[in-house]
Amino acid sequence: MVKKVKRSARVEQAIEFAKKAHEGQTRRSGEPFINHPMAVMQIVEDWGMDEDTIVAAVLHDTVEDTGITLKDIKEQFGEQVAFLVDGMTKLSKISSNMNDIDTYLPNTKDNLLRLLVATGSDIRVLIIKLADRLHNLRTLSALPPDKQRRIAKESLEVFAPLADRLNMGRLRTEMSDIAFSYVNPKRYNELHDLIDEYCKSAEKTMQKIQKEISAALGREKIKFTISGRVKSVYSLHKKLIKHNQNMGEIYDLMALRIIVNDITDCYLTLGVIHSLYIPMDGRIKDYIAMPKMNGYQSLHTTVITKDKKIIEFQIRTREMHEFAERGLAASFYYNEQKLTENYRTGKIQHLPTSLLWITELQETAAKLKAGKKVNVKKLRLNLFADKIFVYTPKGDIIDLPKGSLPLDFAYRLHSEIGEHVIGVKINGKMSSLNTKLKHGDVVEILTSKNFTAKEGWLDKVFTSHARQKLRAQLARQGEVIRSKLPKRKPKTKKKS
Repeated sequence: MVKKVKRSARVEQAIEFAKKAHEGQTRRSGEPFINHPMAVMQIVEDWGMDEDTIVAAVLHDTVEDTGITLKDIKEQFGEQVAFLVDGMTKLSKISSNMNDIDTYLPNTKDNLLRLLVATGSDIRVLIIKLADRLHNLRTLSALPPDKQRRIAKESLEVFAPLADRLNMGRLRTEMSDIAFSYVNPKRYNELHDLIDEYCKSAEKTMQKIQKEISAALGREKIKFTISGRVKSVYSLHKKLIKHNQNMGEIYDLMALRIIVNDITDCYLTLGVIHSLYIPMDGRIKDYIAMPKMNGYQSLHTTVITKDKKIIEFQIRTREMHEFAERGLAASFYYNEQKLTENYRTGKIQHLPTSLLWITELQETAAKLKAGKKVNVKKLRLNLFADKIFVYTPKGDIIDLPKGSLPLDFAYRLHSEIGEHVIGVKINGKMSSLNTKLKHGDVVEILTSKNFTAKEGWLDKVFTSHARQKLRAQLARQGEVIRSKLPKRKPKTKKKS
């Protein structure tokens, strides 16, 4: 059932505009085409996006599939909406030219570069694309089997990881499960039935534990809500691969999620749980003090109950829960900036550390539009690979690609710090500049104004950002040295 939303006059105008533009068009299923852009619009509404994004969502197919032009969109709904629709049109052209998922990934540079240009200038293009892809997955049964599999595989390998990078957990879960059901239907059905059977057998145990926990938290006067969480099919599939298909190693097939008012209550709740049940060694994870790569925060603990049952608990605040479910869209930071010039040029000031890769993406898009060369492999690493969070001694969090070295950290802080590095302390101990940084390391950069960058450092950096800054510094040093050399007098020919 679709949630009724009170829409502005501008959104209602866009809906009527789209209905007229798509009049007489149908989808492969035979339903009116307008149902698709309406569904995409409703998805971004549910995510709490701004009005320009909602308007662009319902108009996203008009330029590609009707006689409407970008000029028409701009005149009716403004430059921002036209910009977003144009980005969606570019992405659709990329997708329609793909015969195989492999060409979408780094083998075809043009596709990746166009993807980055289309999304890099405004991350909302990517958010509309994710909503578009989600609805296409929900209606995938109308397509022939070969297209079903191609779209599903692309969703698993490209769009679900992007949703995860944006910490849009609810979207990632739904997208992955639907896609997996088409990519490997036999395995999907096996695991779906297994989860179903486990949930039925564990129902009474879970109800009993909920009552025990509720009573204990009530005695401590902690305000909370508690609910069950069942692991998704695709998540279980990946975890079983990791544990060699051993179900005995899976402790979080079902979990209890407790949502409280503030961080203090999170830790108080953890203490209450551990006073009732025995915590399993090595299974307490504090993602509040040390968030996951994408910014996810929560306390996790796995316990053994009095009946010898193993149960996982997740404890978080309402704000953490919203961010875990909807990610970037949950507290859409662009509302603070209202699309200022800083935002349009990629200088977003209020993104959390876990989402700073968006800024990198925007800067890359600007370089591409200016005709500058970029390293495609490095771009794909930055977009899809894991990140690590490392800390300054003052507790500031810096995110870096996995594999980064101390000089990458130094140049991320400031290019001048990078230029004058004389050493590094990692977790309080002197370390080599060749040491790979790990998630959670505390890194202290030691500098001296008397020390400058060395050419040998090119082997001690991992990120393209650090390499670029280092090369620029080395080039400047070379110019300074050349300027200090005495000018050679022109040779005069000896008279014979």
